[in-house]
Amino acid sequence: MTTIERQFAQTVREHKSTIYTVCYMFSKDADEVSDLFQEVLVNLWKGFEGFEHRSDIKTWIYRVALNTCISLDRKKRRRSAEVRLTMDINLFEDRDEDTRQVDLLHKRISKLQPFDRAIVLLWLENLSYEEIGQIVGITAKNVSVRLFRIREQLKQMSND
Repeated sequence: MTTIERQFAQTVREHKSTIYTVCYMFSKDADEVSDLFQEVLVNLWKGFEGFEHRSDIKTWIYRVALNTCISLDRKKRRRSAEVRLTMDINLFEDRDEDTRQVDLLHKRISKLQPFDRAIVLLWLENLSYEEIGQIVGITAKNVSVRLFRIREQLKQMSND
């Protein structure tokens, strides 16, 4: 294994939960999350040697993961609807109130535009407005305004 391969493997080990979190925000289907994760890894590998460390590695990873997931989400929405065969019941699913609340929040967030979903994800990861802005390419003030509008959208969904 070359030095660059070892560095890449170490970086992925250190940040795999960040990558997985981004992928999970764009799908709850385990197979699709795995596909997204793999696609993010491919894109990270393609850009790894060219990463110039002008920003924090975690910021770069978020940016690559979000851009990958947003692109694939757009492609998926453009494709014709596929019929998936699934069971309507999951015998192992947790049905307590907290789980229902999390599921409801996830459903509402998934209705947001991909860019807004990305901002919510980063905010839920407790990143500062400045960090969020760096990752998505807008100002911290714009992050604040967008989060306010997103909260209003989520409130409107609760009235539907």
